[in-house]
Amino acid sequence: MLTVLGISMVVIFTYLIMSKRLSPVTALTIVPVVFAIIGGFSSKLGDMMLDGIKVVAPSAALLLFAILFFGILIDAGLFDPLIKTMLKIVKGDPVKIAIGTALIAMTVALDGDGTTTHMITISAMLPLYLRLGMNPLTLATISMLSVSIMSGMTPWGGPSTRAIASLGLDANEFFVPIIPTLIAGMGSILYTAYVLGKKERKMLGVVHFNAAPDLKIAFGEAAVASAIQDDIKRPKLIWVNLLLTIIIMTVLVVGIIPAPVLFLIGFVLAAAINYPNLEQQRERVASHARNSITVVILVFAAGIFSGIFSGTKMVDAVANSLVAIIPESLGSFFPTVVALTSMPLTFVLSNDAYYFGVLPILAEAGAAYGVSPLEIARASVLGQPVHFLSPLVASTLLLVGMVKTDIGDLQRYAFKWALFCSLVMIIIAVLTGAIT
Repeated sequence: MLTVLGISMVVIFTYLIMSKRLSPVTALTIVPVVFAIIGGFSSKLGDMMLDGIKVVAPSAALLLFAILFFGILIDAGLFDPLIKTMLKIVKGDPVKIAIGTALIAMTVALDGDGTTTHMITISAMLPLYLRLGMNPLTLATISMLSVSIMSGMTPWGGPSTRAIASLGLDANEFFVPIIPTLIAGMGSILYTAYVLGKKERKMLGVVHFNAAPDLKIAFGEAAVASAIQDDIKRPKLIWVNLLLTIIIMTVLVVGIIPAPVLFLIGFVLAAAINYPNLEQQRERVASHARNSITVVILVFAAGIFSGIFSGTKMVDAVANSLVAIIPESLGSFFPTVVALTSMPLTFVLSNDAYYFGVLPILAEAGAAYGVSPLEIARASVLGQPVHFLSPLVASTLLLVGMVKTDIGDLQRYAFKWALFCSLVMIIIAVLTGAIT
């Protein structure tokens, strides 16, 4: 019963947001509530929803203050010199810009944190995409894929760390055999960037900046105004803003202060330094209010979904049923089965739920077929490109907020590329023996 409810809930939820029958916030909230009532959990519904909200509250605070912090810095013009330099290098060629985006995102993503990667990559590159009139979904897709592979497969990244900890593995034994697969994943990102950039070049050509291009594409009048207002730029404070950004990023990586508190401090300092006039501060906050509030609401709605999904034990039932239906004839292909099923499972589950709840079950089942837990762990991270399209991923919610789009639009645009990257890595992992 729980398995049917869980699968039905996920299928209906995914259909509703992909088809735009409901907004993501509405679907994340209403669908699990309806299914929980159907399952007879109405008496515990409030507690489960509250538990889910408590779990995501720190992420909501982080996203709110991070958006405001980087919004202030973008308004002040911190990234303008970088954009001018990039323009000189790429000479308005969308292909070079897309590949450059991939290189920047993959480099930044080495720290293992998706939120930081999106903050830096989108903040630096979005104005350039605006200048050329390139589709912001191209930028979002490349940044998302970079995080999914670089953070997903390195042993200090979230998914791999969870897999290693959950199964009690050695990090070096896990990582060294999967390095060729990681390199193949990086190659798939560069190929994706090339193809997407080529499509943009076909539509836009190589853009020359003798006159300001039309910035209204996909962003509306408010974004145009924000992009071209010179009176809010603070070129004389660029070194102060750069120093502040470096300090905030360094403290974030070191982990001295909780990230939500850190970005609150950073936002307050950035606002006070660049816009000491209180009226100007209110205007800057108001200009980013729509973006930040939308993302925060979405995070809390995701908390309700995950709280009900976990609290009703639907997630456990779905995982156990999956293991039970795998036929013995597939035993020798079990790592490949884990790799393929990791795509849909990590899409509907949080990484914590999958790696600490489902993965031990899969590893135990694999042991019955003589499969090493190391292979199961490696296989489990190969579906991360698809996982990062999930509305349950906080960094992805930040990403769609920063590029001012809808998560359903990102899913439709990026799914085939996420699937492509995952399949490439699975094939290379099998060929190189990372999974057998």
